[in-house]
Amino acid sequence: MEPIDYYNDQKYCPSCEDYVPYLMSVEHSYCTCCGGEVRLFSKTDWENFQNGLSAKRPKGGRPRKKATTKSNPSTDRESA
Repeated sequence: MEPIDYYNDQKYCPSCEDYVPYLMSVEHSYCTCCGGEVRLFSKTDWENFQNGLSAKRPKGGRPRKKATTKSNPSTDRESA
């Protein structure tokens, strides 16, 4: 894994339709070229990223709990 290089980091700007350097604020990041709001990926790159993740996810999952329908005699007490 490469170390993060702040000066070469880029995000996608929908206005410029390219990956550009950006300025980060508390809530949003902005393009240094046009001032528009940027996001991490373009739509096509985001879809490719999501498809790659879903292909790596294991199929199936945790087995479901078996439902017990028999009543437990120790809990069925008549009130005295």
